Amino acid sequence: MADSGTQGGESLLFLTDEQLRRGIEAMFFAYRGFTSDPDRILEKYGYGRAHHRAIHFINREQGLTVTTLLSVLGVTKQSLNRVLRTLIEDGLVESRIGKRDKRARHLHLTERGEALERELSGAQRERMRAAYRSAGPQAVAGFRQVLEAMMDPDMRRHYQMLKDNA
Repeated sequence: MADSGTQGGESLLFLTDEQLRRGIEAMFFAYRGFTSDPDRILEKYGYGRAHHRAIHFINREQGLTVTTLLSVLGVTKQSLNRVLRTLIEDGLVESRIGKRDKRARHLHLTERGEALERELSGAQRERMRAAYRSAGPQAVAGFRQVLEAMMDPDMRRHYQMLKDNA
């Protein structure tokens, strides 16, 4: 079947404000679903989404520097320090002094941190897997393209670096 540039009767090139509003609302509700499972897990530990994001990216790149994590998360140093202090005190994250640059702090998940990360990401992977399976491969590729197109240039650069390191 040839691609007519429409989906569900909507032209993808000339979306109305109403069609865009529906997409924005779908994004809000999807995000609620995407975060609901980890939120329930985090609540048991007294953690929030900032803790989840830190754990996710530290796991993604063990040895990540605090400076890089600050840049990826786009939060203030004070905010990140509060999150990291809690994760370190609770034995989920280790901060190691750099071998080349003694000023750099490299972050690593402990075994407990890795276990929590697996629990959090496992819940999200199951939700994503079910949604991807339901939508099909073309929709998955299109969804990823839309998300990448929405990223600010700095975030796209971080995302690309993570993709390249996969």
